[in-house]
Amino acid sequence: MEAEKGYKNKERITLVAIVVLASVAVASLLVAFSYYCYIRNKVSKRLKSNKMVAFVENDGFGSLQVSSERGPLVFTFKQLHSATGGFSKSNVVGHGGFGLVYRGVLNDGTKVAIKFMDQAGKQGEEEFKMEVELLSRLHSPYLLDLIGYCSDNNHKLLVYEFVANGGLQEHLYPARVSSTVNVKLDWETRLRIALEAAKGLEYLHEHVNPPVIHRDFKSSNILLDKDFHAKVSDFGLAKLGSDKAGGHVSTRVLGTQGYVAPEYALTGHLTTKSDVYSYGVVLLELLTGRVPVDMKRPPGEGVLVSWALPRLTDREKVVQIMDPALEGQYLMKEAIQVAAIAAMCVQPEADYRPLMADVVQSLVPLVKSHRSSSKVASSSSFHSVRSPTARDLSKAVV
Repeated sequence: MEAEKGYKNKERITLVAIVVLASVAVASLLVAFSYYCYIRNKVSKRLKSNKMVAFVENDGFGSLQVSSERGPLVFTFKQLHSATGGFSKSNVVGHGGFGLVYRGVLNDGTKVAIKFMDQAGKQGEEEFKMEVELLSRLHSPYLLDLIGYCSDNNHKLLVYEFVANGGLQEHLYPARVSSTVNVKLDWETRLRIALEAAKGLEYLHEHVNPPVIHRDFKSSNILLDKDFHAKVSDFGLAKLGSDKAGGHVSTRVLGTQGYVAPEYALTGHLTTKSDVYSYGVVLLELLTGRVPVDMKRPPGEGVLVSWALPRLTDREKVVQIMDPALEGQYLMKEAIQVAAIAAMCVQPEADYRPLMADVVQSLVPLVKSHRSSSKVASSSSFHSVRSPTARDLSKAVV
């Protein structure tokens, strides 16, 4: 009887041990599975925040490494047709070789600008892909934000954030672009626009790997919001640069007359310094109020860079190139310093041009000085001025 009782006790102990071991095993599996799910979720989030730009066929794109927190929205043609009042002429806010740009309002009340791409053929297709691929991944307060796109049958449209004050070009030359703008930009605003546009290019050149070369940087592609803050736009001709220091990529010459760097025009060799040249031309526009090419002007004055460059490095002549609309708004030492930066940017030899980071560092103190003081006075003093942050730029003032 006792033997039978002992046997049953052993059975109970064995059963309890089996149940305990099974419970421990199940608990271990649950812990392991939970940890697996945690790691998988963490990796998935990391991958989402570090997407690679897809390969754009036949355009030399490999892996562009930039962070992206969200992707663009995909719209139907019907949605965008409704947002623009049936693409009403009254909603046209811009136009170019790509087609028309319309003002629109989405269903949630968001104001947008909608670019209707009507450029047929391979070039139009490539420009559309380029804008979507790049702006889906590039995010900076100094770049125009892409909200979404539509690729519905043969209709290709891009949807951007709406900027209330249009392009820089129409504010510099309202009569030339049939603009309703009747007040020219003041000196302080021009300085800030110059700095913010420089920061846009600095982001593309220094904070993206490999660097992005805009290839069509010009005053009409700098857009201004309601407070006249600048955003770089139109990336249809953009190209990934070389990831080697001092390297270049070879490509067909595209861009706008008057803004194209001479070495790129001659050889097709494209570098970030090509954008620096274009930026220098825009800086000259801000200083002089003149368009890059105007053959109606007297002999020797038709090409802005050729006319201005000899005067940029002569203190006595800097005042001669300044936009008359700016008279009384700037300190002469500021004009001399900005002229020095412009002179370095438009140097014929690419190696002599500064990096956009140097340009930004040189403009920051000028903009800060205006923010900290409400007084803007003119001066006829021609004292020596040195850039506080970029020594090479200051050497242009002789």
